[in-house]
Amino acid sequence: MTDFLDEKLAEIDTRLNELRPLHEEYLKLERARAALAGMDGSATTRRPGRPRSSSKAPVRRRRRRGGTRAEQALQVVRQNPGVSVSELAEKMNIDQANYLYRVMSNLEGDGAVRKEGRGYVAV
Repeated sequence: MTDFLDEKLAEIDTRLNELRPLHEEYLKLERARAALAGMDGSATTRRPGRPRSSSKAPVRRRRRRGGTRAEQALQVVRQNPGVSVSELAEKMNIDQANYLYRVMSNLEGDGAVRKEGRGYVAV
């Protein structure tokens, strides 16, 4: 059994040594093509076989059943005008209040809330 394994390992090593120069040449050609394509800016440097995105539209995400955190936060702000982010996290049972700063910033950007002092009020 050991002789068989040694023989197969030797065959694999021999074949790998035969293919190594071809692989190295492939990599060199790929780098040269990318460099040349980048010089005029018109050619693509993407790898073959990968689909290109047809638009720059944002990815649409599926909504969760219980509503989003933003909706939950907005509801708490409506019930508790002037609530701070740390109080909001406590009322929503969220351990990491830092996450809510981003949620509240997005709501503020959307015009749903505005900041008054350290708290938020619904608009």
